[in-house]
Amino acid sequence: MKLYSTQHQSPDVSLEEAIFRGLPPDNGLYMPLSIEKMDSTFFETIQDKSFQEIAEAVCQHLLGADLTKDEIHGIISQSMTFEAPLFDLEKDVEVLELFHGPSMAFKDFGARFMAAIMSHYLLKSKREIRILVATSGDTGGAVAQGFFNTPGISVTILYPKGKVSDIQEKQLTTLGGNVHALEIDGTFDDCQSLVKQAFLDEELRAKFNLASANSINISRLIPQSFYYFAAFAEAKRKGLKMPIVFCVPSGNFGNLSAGLMAYRMGLPVKAFVAACNENKVVPDYLTTGEYKPKTSVETLSNAMDVGNPSNFSRMKLLAGEKWESVRELVKGYFTNDEQTKVSMKEVYDRTGYVMCPHTAVAYDGLQQYKAEVKEEFTGILLSTAHYAKFLPTVETTLGRQVPIPERLSALLSKEKVAISLGTDYAGFKQYLLGK
Repeated sequence: MKLYSTQHQSPDVSLEEAIFRGLPPDNGLYMPLSIEKMDSTFFETIQDKSFQEIAEAVCQHLLGADLTKDEIHGIISQSMTFEAPLFDLEKDVEVLELFHGPSMAFKDFGARFMAAIMSHYLLKSKREIRILVATSGDTGGAVAQGFFNTPGISVTILYPKGKVSDIQEKQLTTLGGNVHALEIDGTFDDCQSLVKQAFLDEELRAKFNLASANSINISRLIPQSFYYFAAFAEAKRKGLKMPIVFCVPSGNFGNLSAGLMAYRMGLPVKAFVAACNENKVVPDYLTTGEYKPKTSVETLSNAMDVGNPSNFSRMKLLAGEKWESVRELVKGYFTNDEQTKVSMKEVYDRTGYVMCPHTAVAYDGLQQYKAEVKEEFTGILLSTAHYAKFLPTVETTLGRQVPIPERLSALLSKEKVAISLGTDYAGFKQYLLGK
């Protein structure tokens, strides 16, 4: 696979270089030069394949020129050790549960795949790297778990002070070993800005082999496409109504971009709903045609508190680039905190299903879309994290206690270890140089 920069000011690179570089020198994003459609027979028989078999087939289609079948099988076997089941919520509405991995968030798919493919290349080249990653909540825990004690890799995670849940914070500050946490006195956008500046800093790049584990890294997007294919396979097995609409709770827009990548490979999808909280720059863009990044605002669905989504340019390219083409395929809606709580409570009272705030935003976005199109389809909303990661909000909203998985409750008694920093780049750079 050859990849180019979305800024078109850097040379094309190989898959390996794109994975380890993370960002092109021109501050764009790496994208495949071409994304070909998969053979139609793959979709005709997809319901007969397991999640792992689907993942291997997609990998072979995209990365067959870079990796052998045995190498792909090894990477998938090592990383894709959990499922993404569909839960029947109500008539024509399914929940794609993406929280059955180690950190109980959808980012386990990308982080574990990335760790496996990086390890594959590092073993061959016998070198070491330092990963820098900004998190608004779930990325940090998934990356910490995915890369913990991986030979040749050290991880530095930046997260915004006071803007992640207690369990999320414990997931990324209690492992130790090769995982280091930085508590930044700012927003997620500030964390993301620090990471991006580091990747463009020639002094740091000369001293360290830097890599990113955010969704800006192409190796995060590829595995996130797997569960869109798997959801379609499950929909066929269940005999669900076609066509399918995916509703994606969206912050940095990597998850939705992965769905669009699957669409470009031929996955039959009617539309994608970008469900946002009050950080709604993309829904505004889809309405007006103008993209105006803003300072992020704090909400109950904190992992989506992003005012300048890094993957916006990827989303545009994958959806057709021009505004008219993008809004034909991607529909944008937003939900405030009050409506998020209303959806959580109403769905629980009616069905007994407990949703995290992000899932509730997706549910409300799907309802808004259904009210507009008035057509029959199956809506699949992505549940990106286990509700227990947002326990105070969930229990206060539902007015009752809810069960907590043991692997999450055990974290609460562990000691947090993090270094506090401000948002100035000079201080962050000094920290990195001093490590």
